[in-house]
Amino acid sequence: MFRRPLTAIVCCWIAGSGLTILLGGGRFWLLWAGITLVCPALLVMGRWPWRRLAVLWLAFSLGAAYWQYNEARNTSQIEHALTGGKESVVGLTAELSGERKSDGLTAELSGERESDGLTAELSGERETSDGLTDLSADQDLLDELAVRMEGTIVSPVDIDGDRADFTLRLLRIARSGEGALKEALEEGDIPGGEKVAVQLRLEAEEELSTAASWRRGQHIALEGTLERPEPARNFEGFDYRRYLHNQRIHWLVKVSGASALNVLPGKWSAAALFGEIDAFRAYLGARIERLFPGWQAGYMKGLLIGLQDELEPEKYAEFTQLGMTHILAISGSHVAINVGIVFWLLRLCRVSRETALIVVLFFVPAYVLITGFSPSVIRSGIMTMLGIYLLRRGKLKDSINVLSAAALMMLLWDPYFLLNVSFQLSFAVTAGLIVFVPLISPYFGWLAPKIRGTVAITLAAEIVSFLLTIYYFNQFSLLSLAANLLIVPVIGALALPLGMAALLLSFFAYRLGVWAAVPVRLVNSATFWATGWLGERSGFMTYWKSPSLLWIAGYYLAVFLLFYWSSRREKQNLSAAGAGVMDDETVPLSPVPAGLTSSSTEIRLNRHGRSQQGGGWDQHRWNAGGWGRLKGESVTSFALKVWRWAAIRRRGVLRIAITGSLALLIVTGYRPAYAKGVGHIEFIDVGQGDCALITAPSGVHILVDGGGTVSFRKASDSWRNRREPFEVGAKTVVPLLKKRGVHRLDAIILTHGDQDHIGGLQAVIEEFSVEALVINGSLAESATMKKLMETALSRDIPVYSAARGMTLKPDAETKLDILYPQAVAAKAEAIPFEENQNHRSIVFLLQMNGARFLFTGDMDEAAEQEVLEMVGTEDGQPVEVMKVAHHGSKTSTSAEWLAYWRPEAVLISAGASNSYGHPHPTVMERLEAQGTRIFRTDRMGGVQLKVREGRIQIRYKLAQ
Repeated sequence: MFRRPLTAIVCCWIAGSGLTILLGGGRFWLLWAGITLVCPALLVMGRWPWRRLAVLWLAFSLGAAYWQYNEARNTSQIEHALTGGKESVVGLTAELSGERKSDGLTAELSGERESDGLTAELSGERETSDGLTDLSADQDLLDELAVRMEGTIVSPVDIDGDRADFTLRLLRIARSGEGALKEALEEGDIPGGEKVAVQLRLEAEEELSTAASWRRGQHIALEGTLERPEPARNFEGFDYRRYLHNQRIHWLVKVSGASALNVLPGKWSAAALFGEIDAFRAYLGARIERLFPGWQAGYMKGLLIGLQDELEPEKYAEFTQLGMTHILAISGSHVAINVGIVFWLLRLCRVSRETALIVVLFFVPAYVLITGFSPSVIRSGIMTMLGIYLLRRGKLKDSINVLSAAALMMLLWDPYFLLNVSFQLSFAVTAGLIVFVPLISPYFGWLAPKIRGTVAITLAAEIVSFLLTIYYFNQFSLLSLAANLLIVPVIGALALPLGMAALLLSFFAYRLGVWAAVPVRLVNSATFWATGWLGERSGFMTYWKSPSLLWIAGYYLAVFLLFYWSSRREKQNLSAAGAGVMDDETVPLSPVPAGLTSSSTEIRLNRHGRSQQGGGWDQHRWNAGGWGRLKGESVTSFALKVWRWAAIRRRGVLRIAITGSLALLIVTGYRPAYAKGVGHIEFIDVGQGDCALITAPSGVHILVDGGGTVSFRKASDSWRNRREPFEVGAKTVVPLLKKRGVHRLDAIILTHGDQDHIGGLQAVIEEFSVEALVINGSLAESATMKKLMETALSRDIPVYSAARGMTLKPDAETKLDILYPQAVAAKAEAIPFEENQNHRSIVFLLQMNGARFLFTGDMDEAAEQEVLEMVGTEDGQPVEVMKVAHHGSKTSTSAEWLAYWRPEAVLISAGASNSYGHPHPTVMERLEAQGTRIFRTDRMGGVQLKVREGRIQIRYKLAQ
């Protein structure tokens, strides 16, 4: 590190920026003060030159200051332009500036009421919400405010179904009604502009052609409604507000109909240049469609020019499962292959080497622009250009310094690159290849050089990317190494260069390009056959909770030390076997006097540097005493061998210790997020639906319902369908289960067959191993239920019908008693269909770690009355927490029902701003009259309960 000052400076810069992101302003500067005080001590105690230490300290300080400077400027000016008020921050500061204490609000049920020996007490310790600042009164007024604005489109216009999305650099803004749409605004200027995310809903199919004419660089006016981006509604869920904040976007603009947008005449701008590049990419994409039919067109667009949007979701999922999506992200391998092709063609045309390098130097930025300008391709483009420049100057010596220079340039351009997943993966994997490949290669010396290099590169990339993969995506396939080792080289060696060659040839002779594309089609078919076959192998996908930063640091340190020391030992062994000469080293040759051989001659240097042969005066002097030789060896030589043997033993012990530590890290990292011995219940915010995860103290996981996306779209509106429609199971439930480190579900309880309860379960059972499926004894007549049951049967998942009197006992501290529905004598072996699913909802009482919880599904008042008649209404059975039935509908939660169970707290699962009016005011009045603590997912987001020895700790995601 210290032999590479630029690398050390960049590392300190990143450390300063990263720590200020994690700790925030106040706590970071306390840490900075401590580090500053330690520096003089390092000067006194160590051998650190003061200039070097000062430069590193300055880089660390500047990295932090530069981040905080940009973060302070990352604010919205819209409210100022509309109201004339003072600017205030819109977006993140608490989490990004470190003022957050914990994620969510907390309350505790601990004691003032006695019930079955349990005490419960409500205290509401409010901490901070989710890392978002409180919005000013002006900003509250701006939310859902109708406005008119002018600006320039600065991103490609993405048309998906009935929606067009793009980013607008806002120049002027005013309230709606102030002038006609075609008239220029005269007030509401925003100096420097501000980016907003525009979401335009097309009203008719004919508007698709109008939307297709919009492009980057156009100056437009539009009318729409301002809306704040949605924050994460579940713990560790996707935070859309934070995502847009990192792109310096603070507001959404919702627009209805293409008629609300008008293209204005405007001057040429840099965005217009990018618009021309977008048009050229679209032209290339259309030509690729002509060369490659069907799904292969979308795949080759991603592989050749970085257009990934048109790859079929099923095909992309196959690559995702095997950890191969990097091949679709334009990066170093793509740049290297295309640069190699261009350089080879130039040399083939007898262009001089110097001229060819200059041409390639100008080709790289053009390629970066054409392929989408993503962080990975920017990194590889900068490194390639720097490498070519240094190569021409004869100064290309160390790729780590080139990588460091690229990182520093990108972070100076935009410090928010540091939070970009593509940036992190690209730089981490590249650095890992540079560091680990030389350490890994000696282990595969028995392989041919090219195969050895491929294996070492693939293994190094897997080792480095493993952590980032589980941190962000919470999954890792055990087949990933095999897939990347066998399939990716074929894509890189055949599909990519041959596909690019076919595309280029099609410009000269289209038929020639078609012929050149034939072998590529065959390679693509074989590739996806192989990925499909590997993807069908069950039991190889593992799910991991997101590890802590300390865990990540320990992993990388252990891996590096393990390979480093093992590599040194391997080199020492080779040195001993080859008389100290490695196959990649050169040593000077010394003449040997005639008649002497290495077996009979010992050559040493005396203290004056003169050569002495064995048997000379010095050796005779030691032998004169009779004690200087021990079995033909000098005492010094023998002691040296003993010291080396002891050192080897010490290093061996250290290697074993590091290997054990690494194994321990892997084991602890693979454990679920919820600790054993403590019960957990999480009510996941799935919008207008129900979903709850119960984790027993023993670690058993039970999922109750899975939410579901309800659509009322007619068949004639099929043009509105998205390429990959939002589905709450795949986008919300499955990612959160992975975040919790859930490896399998011991049971899924379907309280009833309505879409908003079972729609998300299809994605769940396709992704996770499920031990049992519990239904209410009937089936709903819906395509969702049919597909769900077919999938369960195809995967050999047992299906059980729940009925009153049944008990499920996951462990000694947990018991589920089914209270409803009643068992019905079956007239046939087939499960009956039931239209009124709400009435037959599964109702069960959960007792866990000394606390009682009531789950009610969507039961109606008639079902409540039946349960009360069966249990008897004389003495109530108080519960600590009850899930309110049917999202708080007025058809449930009667006064008698509440009087019997007397819940201390209730949970209402409803969608924010739902069209049903849930929860109903009547139900809310009943709950408030009883003095019950109310938790609502529509206002609070996800709600988590931790149960330990009869005490319940509750926290929720969103502030009130």
